Amino acid sequence: MTTKPSIQTTGQTKGRFRLPDPPPREPDEVTAFDHIYKHASNHNLAMHFGHPETTLVEYDRWIIASPDNNRSRARRPDLLIAFDVSAEIYKANNGYVISEQGKPPDFVMEVASESTAEVDTGTKREHYAGLGIPEYWRFDETGEFHKTKLAGDRLVDGRYEPITIEEIQDEVLQGYSAVLNLLIRWDHGQLRWYDPQTEGHIPTFEHEREARLMAEARVREAEGRVRELEAEIARRDEAI
Repeated sequence: MTTKPSIQTTGQTKGRFRLPDPPPREPDEVTAFDHIYKHASNHNLAMHFGHPETTLVEYDRWIIASPDNNRSRARRPDLLIAFDVSAEIYKANNGYVISEQGKPPDFVMEVASESTAEVDTGTKREHYAGLGIPEYWRFDETGEFHKTKLAGDRLVDGRYEPITIEEIQDEVLQGYSAVLNLLIRWDHGQLRWYDPQTEGHIPTFEHEREARLMAEARVREAEGRVRELEAEIARRDEAI
């Protein structure tokens, strides 16, 4: 995501500090849309984690430490996940204010684009570590901009240390996010999220659609059996 050297607040909303709306995206930042929003990764993750009142799965909003330093550099990650926080406060703040939530987000991810690649791997990494965010991940469809296709860092004693990324098969890379308890994959250029317990992809719109169609088919089958039974009873009654 693009960043600005400083941000201005928009005043108060219901007595609470409120961040401004983010500026428009740069034209080359459609990669974030393709991998996070187009395939509904944010929705799928939100459904997987549940508890929408206290779990945030958000994107394209500012993160700052506190209202007192709102003029310092702020960031807009492509994906932000935070547990045990207040969705109501997030909405009122129009972004993530660490002092208001009482803790930093648990996870942030940046999707590579030409205009942000150097910042993603440099100053953003330092900034997110300074904010105390436990995990920072980077996804690059081709590996051209971040110089690696999938990378993750875990905060250890205030500094990021790389998370192990393994190639589990040709053109499939994988790393484990401890804070999410999920396996994150670069799969032939696509971003995927797997449950380590089931070894299956977290539920998606397609899964939900298949489950609904299967349920509807079972209902139709049951209704058909009832109609057959009713017809058989009617035939017996006529034969008496």
